Parts: sequence; C-alpha cells; structure tokens
Amino acid sequence: MGIRWAPLIVLLMLVSGCGIRVLDPQSDTAKVQTELIYFSFGIMVLVLLTVFGLMARFVKKYRDDGSSDYLPTQTEGNKKLEITWTVIPILIVIILAVPTTIVTMNQSPNSEAISTAEDSTGEEVHVRVEAERFSWTFRYENGKTSEDLYLPEGATAVLTLRSKDVIHSFWVPSLGGKVDVLPHKDNVYEIENVEEGVYLGKCAEFCGTYHTKMRFTTHVVSEQEYREWLEN
Repeated sequence: MGIRWAPLIVLLMLVSGCGIRVLDPQSDTAKVQTELIYFSFGIMVLVLLTVFGLMARFVKKYRDDGSSDYLPTQTEGNKKLEITWTVIPILIVIILAVPTTIVTMNQSPNSEAISTAEDSTGEEVHVRVEAERFSWTFRYENGKTSEDLYLPEGATAVLTLRSKDVIHSFWVPSLGGKVDVLPHKDNVYEIENVEEGVYLGKCAEFCGTYHTKMRFTTHVVSEQEYREWLEN
C-alpha cells in the first residue's frame, strides 16, 4: 500500500513547493476571471455527476446476470429523448459561452488604447513593460525604470507591453490572466483595483534557454509609499 501511494505523495510535495498561486485573485480583473473559472467548473461538475449518476442507475437497474430470459421491449427512435439530448448540450454551451465571451472581450488587450495611454486620469497608473530574453524592464511615467513592478493600492494599472526580441507572455496570476508581449507591436492591458501585497510574475511563453529565470515581483503598496518610491 505504501509503495502504491508513494508517487502521489511525492507529487503533492512537489506541487506544494510552487510559489505562484493561480486562484488567489487580488484585483478586480483577476476576481472576474476567477469567478468565471469557478462558474465553468461548477457547470462541468454538474454535468459529470449527472452522467455518472445516470450510468450507475442504468447499470444497476438493467444489469443482466444471465438468470432470466426476459427481453425488454425493442424500440427504434424516441423523439423526446433525441430532442432532449440535443437541446441540453446546446443550452450548456450557450451558458458557458456567453459569460466567457463577455469577459474575454472586456479584458482582452486592446492595441487601439495606445493613443490614450499617456492621458493619466489620476486614478490610473501607466507603465511601459519591456520584455527581452531573459529580463523585464518597467518604465514609469516620470522615466524611472525598475526590474520589478511597483503599483499603488486601489489604482488601475494600464500596462503597455512590447518585446524587444521574441514573443513573451506577461503573467501575474494574482492580478490577471496571461498577456502576449509581441515584438514591434504594443499591447495595452488594464488591471483594475489592485490590492496591497507582493505577487510573483513570470514569462508564461517559452522564450529560450533561461526562460524559467524570467521572473519578477509585483509590489502593490500604499499611494504614499508609491509616490515616495517613484520620486527617489
């Protein structure tokens, strides 16, 4: 018994060492994405339990142990059943597709927003994110640069992302989904209402030999701390 469970125990130990938590939303953007994941997962579990439950019921009810010569009524075609098992999957797809499409359209990087990226409203923080193998550079509105990302609590971070070489992927799981960082093209991505804390980020697109080293830390601090850091 112990040997059989050993691989699972080792796997759990390895997983427990992962530093990046995916389902730990710390911004409004990430919360919407997490709610969509849980909603979709709930629908899938409901479908799974229904199918397995019906299968178990039919296996038990119609099990033939060979001791009876009973032959069930033979039927060919059943319009009610055929309509049911056609309509229900369509409804499930619609239920999953509508919120997914809405969230995707609302949160997709929008290159057209570049024209307004420099117009700060006071509630937004604009940061230019430059990626190259195998490092990140964050450039702020006053020209200051850093290797880690700094943001004020409660602000909407407007990130303008561009790569200097190959395709990268910007990902801070606690703050939002993955965003492609393309060469010769800006992608603008908004992260709304970031919460105070320290969050790990990384490149989520294989980009070469030292891809795993392409990590950074996001520091979300109070407005005052952010201003002091920005000015120093």
